Amino acid sequence: MARGAVDWTFNGLWPYEPRWFETPEGRLHYVDEGPRDGRPVVLVHGNPTWGFLYRNFIGPLVAAGHRAIVPDHLGFGRSDKPNRPDFYRVPEHARRFDALLESLDLSGAVVVAQDWGGPIALSWAVAHPERVAGLFVLNTFAHRPPGKVSLPLPLRLFRMPGVGEIMVKGLGLFHRAFLFGVGMVHRERLTADMRRAYLAPHPTWASRVGVLVFPREIPAGPVGPIADLGGRVEQGLERFFRDRPVRIIWAMKDVAFTPAMLDIWRRTLPNAEITRLDDAGHYLQEDAHEAIAPELLRFLATLPDRRSAAEPRRSSLLTEAS
Repeated sequence: MARGAVDWTFNGLWPYEPRWFETPEGRLHYVDEGPRDGRPVVLVHGNPTWGFLYRNFIGPLVAAGHRAIVPDHLGFGRSDKPNRPDFYRVPEHARRFDALLESLDLSGAVVVAQDWGGPIALSWAVAHPERVAGLFVLNTFAHRPPGKVSLPLPLRLFRMPGVGEIMVKGLGLFHRAFLFGVGMVHRERLTADMRRAYLAPHPTWASRVGVLVFPREIPAGPVGPIADLGGRVEQGLERFFRDRPVRIIWAMKDVAFTPAMLDIWRRTLPNAEITRLDDAGHYLQEDAHEAIAPELLRFLATLPDRRSAAEPRRSSLLTEAS
């Protein structure tokens, strides 16, 4: 390996072949493991993580005969990182995600979404319900805020021009204070290789543009483009997924998505089965993968045959918004 080159396996923690998808804004990286005829399970990360977050899920999924697809959003993981904030707006992420998954021509898929992976991935699910057999939801949102959103001080600072650039792009505080700090309950699990894996995609100021845009995209209330997107996804979930298999696994110590957000999910999808994790935080894939991965496998085992898993119908909700 050349001097200064990144070992993207991180001493064997991420041994997967990289795959690439070209978009007008830059190249997206993803992994696609397991049999081509296995049930597609699409695992979607948020901020400031990447597909590495799901490394403990891929092996068990493939061993059970499923196909694990793990994309990196533009600006994250091994995907390109153009220095253009407008490329990282949530609707742009959703559009690219849709294009990537449509290129794979999936059927009977299950979407596993967490954090910003929720509105991004569930936008695809409600636009293409004929491709989706079920949803496996981990601490996220996909709703119009019912009222004014109260943000904690760090997020308010990240949203301030100049201050946010110094804190997120310069000091890397979204990684160091949130991902490695209050975002996890069991921080003792973080090894040197894990820290290196999470820091490797964002070594410079310019590479952290996407990390900064996400907190600036959080809707301040029920009005605005991201609130509107959440409202459209919420309508699609109610329309297409109230009678579909949905499992919600919720970390109860998440400082970002509190139990109050779980109550909103219960109203949106009242038939969903819910498991509460009392000792896990925002990055529950790190805090509690031993509990979550077996539940995902059990959920997959309950689904009908892929060829009859979803009704042949499409939503125009996102098309209407474009």
